[in-house]
Amino acid sequence: MRISRNLWLSCEILAAHKLRSLLAVTGVIVGVAAVILTVSAGRGAEENILARLRSMGNNVIVVSAGQTVLSGGRARQLTVVKTLLPADADAIRKECPSVALASPAAIRKMSAYHEDLATTTTIIGLAPEGLQIRGLEVGAGRPFEAEESHAARRVALVGRTVARNLFEGADPVGQELRIGKVPFEVVGVLAPKGADPNGADQDDLVIIPLETAMHRLLNVTYVQSIYVQAASADAMDRAEREIDELLHLRHRLGAKDDDFTIQNQNALLKAERDTGRSLTFLTGSAAGISLAVGGVGILAVMLMAVRERRREIGLRRAVGARRRDITAQFLLESGLLAGLGGLMGVAAGVGAAMMLSYSGYWAAIISWSAVAVAFSFSVVVGVVFGLYPARQAARLEPIQSLRAES
Repeated sequence: MRISRNLWLSCEILAAHKLRSLLAVTGVIVGVAAVILTVSAGRGAEENILARLRSMGNNVIVVSAGQTVLSGGRARQLTVVKTLLPADADAIRKECPSVALASPAAIRKMSAYHEDLATTTTIIGLAPEGLQIRGLEVGAGRPFEAEESHAARRVALVGRTVARNLFEGADPVGQELRIGKVPFEVVGVLAPKGADPNGADQDDLVIIPLETAMHRLLNVTYVQSIYVQAASADAMDRAEREIDELLHLRHRLGAKDDDFTIQNQNALLKAERDTGRSLTFLTGSAAGISLAVGGVGILAVMLMAVRERRREIGLRRAVGARRRDITAQFLLESGLLAGLGGLMGVAAGVGAAMMLSYSGYWAAIISWSAVAVAFSFSVVVGVVFGLYPARQAARLEPIQSLRAES
């Protein structure tokens, strides 16, 4: 019998039992939709984290004083180390061929005040080139100039969160801000950055000139970090090695443990990407288990169909149908059931992912490769679980089948 005839007959048989066919493919629908939705949500989360990392600047390497550990998802310094100096940043910029820019940063949590309002925020003393390295842009007002930094002027740039907490909707530019007891003039408001990959608010900060922070506010000679921008993305690893060798020499470490930590943005991007993909694969695989459950439903329905259609099978065998024709007929029906469930699951999964993305709650990115894999796997599941009923139908003897009650 021709394939087209078998296909038409299979469609007629499935259409004659609409409710049973729908119930049989429910598991497949849920499985395919769940795979598509979880993979799309996972890809959206991955891209969101990578975008946050990129918002910290391009080709950035961060040198931190002392050894740091991850605690609560954030890098924390174990001890106070005073060996990282502004001169180290100058040396990195001049002596490392793979480095384009370097800026020291003095960082501390402090209280800031405006009139009767107060907030605790992150104060960062930064050289003007540090704004470029970190990708920080001024949304209102102006950045401070190199001359103001060298002269240790009391000028400040505030993040949007600080502006909201202290100025309550008023324009901060030109107004006075006190950090501790030291007054500063707000010359600009930073463009919003949102949260970093660890969930910390990147807009909850005040940036002041490095010399001002070190000599007029904190009274220190050392810095907590050095922000470095590599000459290119391909030079990141090379720049990291050059910085490591240079600081070893400058700090005369020899066989001692490092008194600094280097974090490479490319390494962070790779780690976050690998973690996101592993999590997406895990959740997608868990969702794919429901496809196997859907296959069990198809198996049950097809076994029921074999029992109900014994007379039909016997009649077809009596008029010349071969065992392989019967096998092909039932495999085609189970494949059609699974394919129908797969198509409905694709529609449900893509629709759910689009609704999730449009809602603004989660930026889901539809993975069409995952759609293709989920649909293909659903058809394979249908054929595999339909193999046993098909073989059972093909083994029926014509005479016994014709004598069976319908």
